Amino acid sequence: MQDRLIHRQSSVLMVVDVQSRLMPHIHEGAAAVHNIVRLLRFARIIGLPVVWVEQIKLGETVSPLREELGDGEPFVKSTFSALRCEPLRERLEEIDPTHLVLTGIEAHVCVGQTAIDALQSYGVHVVADATSSRSPRDRDTGLARIRRAGGVVTSTEMVIFELLERAGTDEFREVLELVR
Repeated sequence: MQDRLIHRQSSVLMVVDVQSRLMPHIHEGAAAVHNIVRLLRFARIIGLPVVWVEQIKLGETVSPLREELGDGEPFVKSTFSALRCEPLRERLEEIDPTHLVLTGIEAHVCVGQTAIDALQSYGVHVVADATSSRSPRDRDTGLARIRRAGGVVTSTEMVIFELLERAGTDEFREVLELVR
């Protein structure tokens, strides 16, 4: 089931802990933020639901993402796994997705634990180029563990084209700006 294509009608984009106190220490953090911005813009174009979480005491979500996220509020958590945050779980139950598209920080801690918890209820696709850790080794180890647990490790463009499904539409033309 995990390797099946994801669909916009049954997916949610989740952004995990891309926060001001942590980002200066993240390996290739600017590239991850750039790709998350692309995914957030894409989500707006196709109407994909977005949720985002912040770990307590790590500051606000970085400003490029806050600008894209708009007026909503993050789910604030003290647990490493976002799925152990009751208000977030309630929100996901309202949306009722079959797949979570995960991005964020850090691949070997919060993203990893969220992904592994989520696999009990959802198909999980972790966007590798929109996810990182302080060290490349921890990032790679986290992504490998997610894959071994049954998650799909994917890329920003793979997610965009998979959810877009077809060329030649007005949506496609709008999305082209994000992949050029």
